[in-house]
Amino acid sequence: MAGHNRVVRDNVHRDIVLDEDISRLVDTRTFQRLRDIKQLATCQYVFPTATHTRFVHSLGAQHLAGILLEHLEKVDPGRISKEDGRLVRYAALLHDIGHPPFSHALESDEVFATYHHHETWGRKILEDPENDLRKVLIDLVGETGLKRLFSILDGKCELPVLHEIVSSQLDVDRLDYLMRDQINTGAKIGTFDVYRIFRSLRIGEDGHLMVTRGGVSEVESYLIMRYHMYHNVYFHKLNMLTTSYVIRALIRARELVESGELTVSVRMKRMLTDDSLSAKDYLALTDSLIQAELSAFATHHDPLLSKWGNLLASRSGLHKRVRVRNLTELGYWGARDNVREILSNAGYDPEHDMITARVHKEGYRPYSGGIKVEGGHDIKDVSPMVASIESLDDIMLFVPEDCRNAVEEVIEKAMAGE
Repeated sequence: MAGHNRVVRDNVHRDIVLDEDISRLVDTRTFQRLRDIKQLATCQYVFPTATHTRFVHSLGAQHLAGILLEHLEKVDPGRISKEDGRLVRYAALLHDIGHPPFSHALESDEVFATYHHHETWGRKILEDPENDLRKVLIDLVGETGLKRLFSILDGKCELPVLHEIVSSQLDVDRLDYLMRDQINTGAKIGTFDVYRIFRSLRIGEDGHLMVTRGGVSEVESYLIMRYHMYHNVYFHKLNMLTTSYVIRALIRARELVESGELTVSVRMKRMLTDDSLSAKDYLALTDSLIQAELSAFATHHDPLLSKWGNLLASRSGLHKRVRVRNLTELGYWGARDNVREILSNAGYDPEHDMITARVHKEGYRPYSGGIKVEGGHDIKDVSPMVASIESLDDIMLFVPEDCRNAVEEVIEKAMAGE
């Protein structure tokens, strides 16, 4: 089988070796679609080089899974069977096949008439008897192997470590995307040694993944870098704002399609209006399809649709973030009516020009527990540094630039209790 191995050159892991069965999965149309799903959605508006895809991230995740499995076999021989190890690599490779266009950004029932979480879509894709990826899996591991793969993905197998390699607070998915996102955004905000983390991992007596005491400092580096990546990249104000523009454009498009005032592609129409979207039609949705439609919105006669389309197309006249430190939900709601009044008096429509974004998106959450250290403790119980990492749960408010100063004033007064 070694003669059939392929080598993919990667800017993060250098050489990624794909053996014959992984290559067969990668070569399916379902998997190849991930070339057209960007890892970081609208982040390229902030970091122009952040155009990497879920495709290469998935290759990287299965690559790291293979390295970790080899290590665990050395330190805890025989705990993970060869068959299960193979399925864990498949699970790491396929964990993102259910992502919608623009990744987490469009994971919303405001956009999809048929809304499911990306993991549910992934399951529906693999349960579709006509799906090419499912057919290859059945050929490789049979129906029994596919059921076992589902139990690993769902965390329902008797050995928890199988799921934790793919999905946990210290999984190959997070490790790959943090390394990859830092390199591709150019954000130099700390680093960690993934191989050193792997060397510190063991399978505990209870079957869970565990960090040795000697590995705590490297996991600290990982968690601190992760915090800074949330703060400076994933929750960058411009990334949050452009995501809001995209969602608002698609919500308006949905209204116009339903009233017969807008014609879009058959594929996008299904996304916006079909309340029983099939896995096959879901797989036809990609970033380039959405991007082409968004570009066309800029010249549409509907003022609201063209407004959002133009803000994305030209990037001039963007709303500005209100500069109030630690703006809370309470502070926002306390000043909300006054903010609406300021916007109305300036000739704006508060419904559309008062944009809020909440910093607690699914998929990118700071550490809150779940990494076990030998002795049964959570890492935050043995590391003061990890215990000090606070969860990000702010609210961002964006308003037209000429209203910003007045809005900041009324919010600060509300937060001071005046």
